[in-house]
Amino acid sequence: MNDWQRKSPLDWETYVNKLVKVVAVEKHEYEGWVLTVDPISATIVLATFPENEKGSLSFIMGHAIQEVEILQEVDSDMKQRLAHISAPEESQAYSPEELEKRKNALKTWLETNHIPVVEQGEQGRTLSVAGVLTIEPPYSPEQCSSANEIILSRMQGLLQGYLDQQ
Repeated sequence: MNDWQRKSPLDWETYVNKLVKVVAVEKHEYEGWVLTVDPISATIVLATFPENEKGSLSFIMGHAIQEVEILQEVDSDMKQRLAHISAPEESQAYSPEELEKRKNALKTWLETNHIPVVEQGEQGRTLSVAGVLTIEPPYSPEQCSSANEIILSRMQGLLQGYLDQQ
């Protein structure tokens, strides 16, 4: 176990949102902004922003890290860029009326195509397809879930096709 792995999560937290240089085994060097450190494996996640690119992530395994040197503190602009990496894409907000309309239209389309569907849950917001797949609001392919990956994949494809027609 190396010195980096012996540090505590509180020690690692002091590196988050800082520009660092990491020296790893075989004299490999990495430079980037620390996004996070995995508390189990001591793996460090570095974000870099090459010219005219969105940004990329590098994972340096904890057992390979020999030295970590802080090069620069974060400024407000960079802090915002780093926060945006781990934040989900902006999702469209739907009013309760729009969600109800989307649910009813999807349910009607599924029934028209002879796919068994029922509403479930306290408020009937979840659609259950053939008892093996559920679709949560806002009723897009990402909100489908099923233990059967084949059914999940096919239903997501059908749902995407339906949404593309709308």
